[in-house]
Amino acid sequence: MAIRVLVIDDSASARAIIKEMLALDSEIEVVGSAPDAYVARDKILELRPDVLCLDVEMPRMDGITFLKKLMIYHPMPVVMVSSLTREGAKTTLEALASGAVDFVAKNHTHLYENEEQMARDLIAKVKQAARVRLFARKEPKRAFFDSSLPETTKKIIAIGASTGGTQALQGILGAMPPNCPGIVIVQHMPSGFTRAFAKRLDSLCEIEVREARSGDFVEIGTALIANGAYHMAIRRSGHRYFVELGEGEKVTGHKPSVDVLFNSVAEYAGVNALGIILTGMGADGARGMRQMRQAGARTIAQSEESCVVFGMPKVAIELGGVEEVVPLEAIPLRALEMIEEMSQR
Repeated sequence: MAIRVLVIDDSASARAIIKEMLALDSEIEVVGSAPDAYVARDKILELRPDVLCLDVEMPRMDGITFLKKLMIYHPMPVVMVSSLTREGAKTTLEALASGAVDFVAKNHTHLYENEEQMARDLIAKVKQAARVRLFARKEPKRAFFDSSLPETTKKIIAIGASTGGTQALQGILGAMPPNCPGIVIVQHMPSGFTRAFAKRLDSLCEIEVREARSGDFVEIGTALIANGAYHMAIRRSGHRYFVELGEGEKVTGHKPSVDVLFNSVAEYAGVNALGIILTGMGADGARGMRQMRQAGARTIAQSEESCVVFGMPKVAIELGGVEEVVPLEAIPLRALEMIEEMSQR
């Protein structure tokens, strides 16, 4: 049975183009379209789509407000279609935090630019969205940890995430104390969004969160997020780690790649590292996590029941790279316990 999609965008031309793109795949059927949230509300009830493609800027009711209402009264998978602008990035991140499964970036001046790539992304993410499970939205619980954890630059936490990772990372980083080990993160996301994502997390967390630049040291109480345009790896200078950003082809289908980061952590940090692989489609990070474990690092995978998409963690488990499988809400505490165990050996 085809995946039934409703396209919501105030631009008639955008609706037509998105419909054409989705029509390229025989497993997807666009059952209707809507120019605003009010028309969309009626068409959702009438047409019962499986997935929504939702614009973020619309008249009468903006996409974020509509999304929040939808998740309360009629939760269903939503893929945002957002412009690569500063405000577009900020709004898209808010949408992901409000329950959207994923987003597809479009050029804000010309939708036909990079049309083939956008079509591939859109088709893949609509199919992916149709498979996800939605959870009841809850207020995050604040976690408190022992402030006497050892402060050492020798310990490092590396995290890889994809679909659903924006919310998962907010929960994990928001629970980290100011003296936690330095953290390096690859979240699959275009370069136009990673800086805004880091700023959003920084405003919500006790620790400092920022987009990484080549040469940045991995410091206690700081999380560095890879720029969406570059691979990120760690290197070591004496007892200090620093990050290096680089060009190159996609690895495991992605740039930045979790595998690139994890492989470098295995090489330069080894037994002083903790790796965490979170929700996401595909296999990026699975081989790198196996390398980390073989190098003596501790490793955690997010549990299936707490994942939006149990792809990356599943493959990492199958390859033998995972030491423990932990529900999302328990990862921060278990990670800090592991760090303490590492410091005592």
